[in-house]
Amino acid sequence: MRPTGHRYFIVNKPYGMVSQFVSSHKVRLLGSLDFDFPEGIHAVGRLDNYSEGLLILTTNKKVTKLLFEDTMPHRRTYLVKVKYQVSEESLEKLRSGVSIRIRGGGQYTTLPCQAEIIQPPEDLPLNGTEKPEYVPHTWLRLTLTEGKFHQVRKMVDALHHRCVRLIRESIEELELSDLAPGEVREAEETDFFRRLRIRWE
Repeated sequence: MRPTGHRYFIVNKPYGMVSQFVSSHKVRLLGSLDFDFPEGIHAVGRLDNYSEGLLILTTNKKVTKLLFEDTMPHRRTYLVKVKYQVSEESLEKLRSGVSIRIRGGGQYTTLPCQAEIIQPPEDLPLNGTEKPEYVPHTWLRLTLTEGKFHQVRKMVDALHHRCVRLIRESIEELELSDLAPGEVREAEETDFFRRLRIRWE
């Protein structure tokens, strides 16, 4: 693989920040992170204002197409905190596919995915919105190979479990690891492509 001259970054996007550097709305932007990003930087595979975790930034405009518009699906893993206790029946429904409403008003049945109940993550910092828990909650780990608009939230909502926290943990083998909320780490190009299982011709 020939060096491209582009740069690649991994960000642990905190809650309450949009995946943009510019907006006409009064929102917290990526530019408020304590890091000197190069010109031409942009986010790949955005997370909404209420979601947290792994966000890729790069100056390479072709990464989005290689990663999310490729014919080969790429795994994305999320930690999901939902209200109430999730039953084994609901877990199986998540695994086999659930019907969600998509943009345009139609219904879509999600592809099979990996889903498991996990213990609450240790040493996970609060995101500033969590309140005393008067009802039981369940932590899930979901691994999907597709990314419809707000798909994870819609999947758990379809089973009557409101999502109260959503954290993207990894994309393929590119992991959040010990990166704290708001921290940025630069990735070496060859390793970046290898971990994401995408090829640069």
